[in-house]
Amino acid sequence: MRHVSFVDNNDVTLLESGTAFFPALIAAIDAAQYDILFETYIFAEDEVGHAVRDALIRADRRGVKVRVLVDWIGTEHRPALRLGEAFASAGVQYRVFNPWCKRGIARSHRKIVVVDRDVAFVGGININDDWRCDHADKHRLPAPRWDFTVQVRGPLVAQIHDEAQGQWLRAGRLKLRQRIELFKEMRKEAEQSCAYPARAAFVVRDNLRNRSTIQRAYLQALGRAKHSVLLATPYFAPGRKFRKALAHAARRGVQVTLLIGVGEFVIQDMVAHSFYPKLLADGIRVVEYRKTQLHAKVAVVDDDWATVGSSNCDGLSLFLNQEANVVVLDERFAATMRAHIERGIADGVPIRAEDYAHTGWFRRASYGLAYMVYKLVMRIFAIGYA
Repeated sequence: MRHVSFVDNNDVTLLESGTAFFPALIAAIDAAQYDILFETYIFAEDEVGHAVRDALIRADRRGVKVRVLVDWIGTEHRPALRLGEAFASAGVQYRVFNPWCKRGIARSHRKIVVVDRDVAFVGGININDDWRCDHADKHRLPAPRWDFTVQVRGPLVAQIHDEAQGQWLRAGRLKLRQRIELFKEMRKEAEQSCAYPARAAFVVRDNLRNRSTIQRAYLQALGRAKHSVLLATPYFAPGRKFRKALAHAARRGVQVTLLIGVGEFVIQDMVAHSFYPKLLADGIRVVEYRKTQLHAKVAVVDDDWATVGSSNCDGLSLFLNQEANVVVLDERFAATMRAHIERGIADGVPIRAEDYAHTGWFRRASYGLAYMVYKLVMRIFAIGYA
């Protein structure tokens, strides 16, 4: 397992939701001169998707080498086919990650764009309309989906580029020799830099060298926390180690606050609710975000550690799917991220221990059953979940 390797002198800008992200993304694509590596989980057939698709095609027609990778489940089969046809007619290189689950059930849940090896975008925002739910009936949301991406410039971009290029190669048909060479490249450790400030790291989760890297980054930060932890996640169902780290921090006197999205999947809500009594008993503050769809996967620890990315705090993201986060050690960035999360908390509904005092036995049993089923499924498909 690789350690978290920080690199100095990066300019990391936080972008909130599609309102900030999509204009910055399209501007970067329109300014591209050499190459674009583009990964996303969902590439929707809506106004946003068409605008990004057209920008990529414009870049290709200017002579830019454009490579687009989408996930088969996230984008869905027929939309992925139609997107492929549009790109093929324009000459854009295009691949679909793990169609028909031929390589197992793991998904590429990453959202990464690298332009000219000069600027990169990493985060949780898919290519879809902020006002439309990203599953089921695509119903209109009461407010724009709440999510974040970071724009990165500096030496960290080279690492992001290399990882995105490796993912592009892995998604294709590689001969044995190519796979061996790619694995050797993945084994190389990045050079470390120790000066402060402006330090950032790119961390991924895969099923080879980085099976636990994102969780390890969280655990290290939680273990060092001195006064506060703010964590926002759409789905909360981590393994025992993660839950213990949160509890131990709270027992040390650290103010731990979880902002959890609800209302998207009933079963997922039930699993999260099964943890609430223990979390509250450990002194952890739990707040449910009900304003709109919470899709952000972000956290701030103390005054200088923050992360933004695609990894939820659940078994799928921490133990099965392929994910990508950026971790930033910078007081100004952490303060900005903290302000956003605190606004989200203000829009949420705090959960109190007494809320569960009169919960009927049937509902409590249903929460427990949902967790047991979830745990069983994760143990079958995700090595390391407990």
